[in-house]
Amino acid sequence: MRLSRIGLLGLISLAVLTPFALRAGTTKVAVIAWVAFAAMAGAAVLGGQAGVSTDAGRLVWGYGLASGAMITSAAVFIVPGAIGQHAEFGGFGIAFGILVGFGAHTLGHRATHTGLPFDHAAAELTAHSLSAGAIIGLIYGNMPDPGLLLGLSIVSHKGPAGYAAAHRLRRSDKPVSILLLPAAGVGLTAIPSALLQLPSSGPVNALVFGFAAGVFLHVAMDFLPRCELGGEVYEVAQVSDDAHSLLDKLRTRAVLSTGLGGVVVFAAWLALQYAG
Repeated sequence: MRLSRIGLLGLISLAVLTPFALRAGTTKVAVIAWVAFAAMAGAAVLGGQAGVSTDAGRLVWGYGLASGAMITSAAVFIVPGAIGQHAEFGGFGIAFGILVGFGAHTLGHRATHTGLPFDHAAAELTAHSLSAGAIIGLIYGNMPDPGLLLGLSIVSHKGPAGYAAAHRLRRSDKPVSILLLPAAGVGLTAIPSALLQLPSSGPVNALVFGFAAGVFLHVAMDFLPRCELGGEVYEVAQVSDDAHSLLDKLRTRAVLSTGLGGVVVFAAWLALQYAG
């Protein structure tokens, strides 16, 4: 197995930052960072071993559960906090977050075709992980005691993303271990940003938390398992003559999985309410 130096550097950097997070009392951020790492790295191992026979059904269920959980978590745990700080600024923050997320994703994908000395899939995942980590850190460093459920739901897409990316890398005969960098990316920015304190201003906090909610909503919607010809699910499925029939079956799974993802978050929140 070829070991990527860049990927190994990401893992080492996360290990070095973790004691600082624990010493500063940001234990939840450290837990979320390592859960995100384990989810992406573990799924990357499975995706790399799958080779060309990847099961598209698993990918649909993974993406569906993750995106459903993310949409529900952002809507329930971040949006009310943003609107509660300042309704209008919170609303503008949500809108900006969705628009900036879309713009960054679109232009970033274009930049990956400019001859970078870095696999484009790994580059996109790394950029997303670093930006998501920075926002997660700000939320946990400044919101009144957010629970682990929020962060774990937000990084729930790391597994399916790592699985699909590893599959692409394996088919291109590139080292899957490069994904250690985006796997560690959440923690690399979440831990430092959790130590930053926002000014005690309602409009500023509303903008920041609204922007965070908008970005996460964009990411969640981007991860919705769209079973269309030419899409990622179609690519991973490597369907042949029965493409339309198979995609129809996968569409049913996509709807069920996204709904179940939201229900799981609701059930977990309800259980925590009764337990508290």
